[in-house]
Amino acid sequence: MATTEIQAKPAAGAALTPKDYESSVKPIWCPGCGDFAVLASLKEVFAKMALDPAKVVFASGIGCSSQISHYFSSYGMHAVHGRVLPTATGIKLANPDLTVVVAGGDGDGFAIGMGHFMHAVRRNIDLCYIVMDNQTYGLTKGQFSPTAAIGYDSPTTPEGSIERPINPLILAIAAGAQYVARGFSGNPRQLSRLIYEGIEHRGFALVDVLSPCVTFNKLNTYDWFRKNVHDLDKDPSYRPDDPFKAIEMEKTLGKIPLGTVYRAPEAQRDKAFEDLLFSRVKGKPVDFPTDVQKARKQYEELLGEFR
Repeated sequence: MATTEIQAKPAAGAALTPKDYESSVKPIWCPGCGDFAVLASLKEVFAKMALDPAKVVFASGIGCSSQISHYFSSYGMHAVHGRVLPTATGIKLANPDLTVVVAGGDGDGFAIGMGHFMHAVRRNIDLCYIVMDNQTYGLTKGQFSPTAAIGYDSPTTPEGSIERPINPLILAIAAGAQYVARGFSGNPRQLSRLIYEGIEHRGFALVDVLSPCVTFNKLNTYDWFRKNVHDLDKDPSYRPDDPFKAIEMEKTLGKIPLGTVYRAPEAQRDKAFEDLLFSRVKGKPVDFPTDVQKARKQYEELLGEFR
């Protein structure tokens, strides 16, 4: 597992600050990239939650956004393209005491990684998945992604895309996700709250972030989003506790909802996958003996259960 430089946690009683989560690696994103706001919000949230950097794993996929794990002072894992969620699942199940945050882009998560996305949702793994959604493949020079609008002009669609975009929030709700939110890099205060809620949520949480690509996507700019979003924080009539109403709103509102789109009421929440698994399996893998002979004995005992 790769790791950026991890700063020691301050002495007991000392307050953590966003700077405590800053690595020595400097971001190489284009000036104005929406991913800067996501990184700043993450540092702010981690400081507010007082999370020990040595007990955090930041897993990321492939793409511009997925470099974010290098810019964060914690353990980190750069997964193969589209495979970050099964990688993060393995980390969380090996040591459920870790805080595991997953980051990636819309291409990484909703194209090659779509199958893994749906299964991570339905299993309800205790992961917070932050997707920096810019409707384009920025790392490979601006091809259209699965979330790009019809008509999107790109090197692979020079006459405009004819494919309907997917809505990852609707897919997540339909698959059983119980915390689904959408943030915007142009609204960092709200974004920080959504990430905080996502990490705090017990089970799978999706925070899809409208994160403009200032180099390749000339349609979905900061100004365009400000004119085409509907801030649910300013809508007293909306309650995010009904999955069917959340899906209906996503389909019919006419603007892009920002905020907590769906959060299952406490009494209706399913148990996280880890809670179900470790009620059957005695002990966490991270605590299993490493001595070869002890491991062999444990292996034989396990085989004996199936004889």
